[in-house]
Amino acid sequence: MWDRRTLLRGAAAMAAMRFLSAGTTAQVNARPRLHSDPFALGVASGEPAGDGFVLWTRLVGLAEDTAPGFEIAEDEAFRRIVRAGKAFAPAARAGAAHLEVRGLRPGRTYFYRFHLGDAVSPIGRTATIDERTDRVRLALTSCQHWEQGWFSAYRDMAAQGVDAVLQVGDYIYEKSFGSGPDVRSFGSPEPESLDDYRARHALYRTDPDLSAAHASLPFIVTWDDHEVENDYAGAAGVETADPVRFLARRTAAYRAYFEHMPLRPSMFRADGEVRLYRRLPWSDLATLHVLDSRQYRTPHPCATLDERGGKVVENCARAFDPATTMLGTAQERWLTAGLQRERAQWSLIVQQTLFSRLVLQQGPQARYSDIWDGYEATRDRTVAALIQPSVRNPVILGGDVHSFWVNDVKQDFDVSADPVVATEIVTSCLASRNGPEALFGPARSLNSHVHFLDNAHSGYVLLELTRDSLDIDLRAVADLANRASTCFSLTRCRIEDGRPGAR
Repeated sequence: MWDRRTLLRGAAAMAAMRFLSAGTTAQVNARPRLHSDPFALGVASGEPAGDGFVLWTRLVGLAEDTAPGFEIAEDEAFRRIVRAGKAFAPAARAGAAHLEVRGLRPGRTYFYRFHLGDAVSPIGRTATIDERTDRVRLALTSCQHWEQGWFSAYRDMAAQGVDAVLQVGDYIYEKSFGSGPDVRSFGSPEPESLDDYRARHALYRTDPDLSAAHASLPFIVTWDDHEVENDYAGAAGVETADPVRFLARRTAAYRAYFEHMPLRPSMFRADGEVRLYRRLPWSDLATLHVLDSRQYRTPHPCATLDERGGKVVENCARAFDPATTMLGTAQERWLTAGLQRERAQWSLIVQQTLFSRLVLQQGPQARYSDIWDGYEATRDRTVAALIQPSVRNPVILGGDVHSFWVNDVKQDFDVSADPVVATEIVTSCLASRNGPEALFGPARSLNSHVHFLDNAHSGYVLLELTRDSLDIDLRAVADLANRASTCFSLTRCRIEDGRPGAR
């Protein structure tokens, strides 16, 4: 006999099948009656490749399947149009269009726009990756809370001329939290249904700085916990304790996330899974191994029915259990196999949270269970994959903890003389309150592998990769409460080719 969770998963799979087939056979209206701007949520691009990218928009105010036209040109005036056609925007996907473009020339800037009836979208700008490149600039960002700060850091990314934005989670927040003044309000309760999550994503897209960044810069995205519910782990909720109710909530949140991101259509699977782990080569200069450390992880070690989610645990044997996994078996194998075949000069592990060991003031056996410290065996297996001979320059990128970190990664963090095998760079929150001082404040003095820690600023990390080095600029927002705030350089460091560790 099937239990309730099995039945719900079956229902979710049926809904996903309807979602996947939406717009493939239905009649579409090329000239619907418009009562407002259907392109109010803007445009976006992502998944850059040597011959193309993904273009996105979501039509609003329409209750029928539509097929907006699109144009891609080599110039902003659209005199040299290289591609034009129709993109499906089914009502079952909330009017979202995911246009996968291929066959373009490498190393080119392109401009694009959508149109429907008499309405024309904002003009977007994106680019293909060159066949041979000796330089790439990336912005690493995470944790943007609508209520707690303006998104002005995106203007700085555009001014710095980045080639792509790496958004590693907490793109939206599902809840209000913490004390302190807010700059604006969600204006609605915590989301739980599909319509709720759609509305939260749509609210975020009305921010002018975020919308402008999407229109001018390709985004490479992965999620963390707040896209669904704080600190959830796989199929285990925290606030939503009932597993059936949580699975329904997670299904709705995943679908809304996919509908609002410039992701390849194939990433939404028939069972409702959104397959976010993937590789993006940037010529032979770098490979971006993008991970998903939420969807497949096992429940937090030493959690109880009364205390779910991340917490400080002591003498927790479950954190060392090989069966406890951060990534899931399939994703771990995928990562190891990909690193075995690595040919790029730089291997960037694009993931969500703090990877390195974090000794806490509670004692050497204490660890915070929501970061990689709660999944020691997965970290050991990941480090083993990073030290394969094929991997020349491994760098782990993360976010989540609302503070800036630059760390040495070692096989054995308990041995200070152990050689450095990789470098970890963690970005602070783009717009939110900083991490708990009681947890992170003493970390610099207790952890010799932590070279830089700032728990007082929000911002992002600017990365410039060349054949000789990876230059790191930790960019801090001067004032989150000031919509016109600028960013400044908190500190800079460099990783040299063939020499792990930032200097």
